[in-house]
Amino acid sequence: MRKLAVFTLILLFIAGIAYAKDYEVKKKAGEYDVTAKIDKNPPVVGDNNITVEVKDASGKYITDAKVKVEYSMPAMPGMPAMNYKADAELKGNEYKTKMNLSMSGAWNVAVKITRGGKTTSVKFNVDAR
Repeated sequence: MRKLAVFTLILLFIAGIAYAKDYEVKKKAGEYDVTAKIDKNPPVVGDNNITVEVKDASGKYITDAKVKVEYSMPAMPGMPAMNYKADAELKGNEYKTKMNLSMSGAWNVAVKITRGGKTTSVKFNVDAR
């Protein structure tokens, strides 16, 4: 009976990992509510899909903005800083692009939203595994 209980717990644990939620950040950027989701939680070395939703104060999706994702890792002894940019493409009500995190560790991410000649941004950090 004990073996069955242990097996069931292990199975539930594995199922929980398989269906883990995306890495999600919700922040305010000026007059916009921004939600950024990365398809892997935690983000991993290599390609990570990022989806950005931008809404106005009334909850309406903003679909006429330019969205850019900038991600960087600061310089370390013996290694220069790494800086990357990716333009997000509008698909439905979401902006989508990929981040290719070239090594594990702490990364700084900035989602820049330009609309009507004004740019605002949301900044957050991720720890790639």
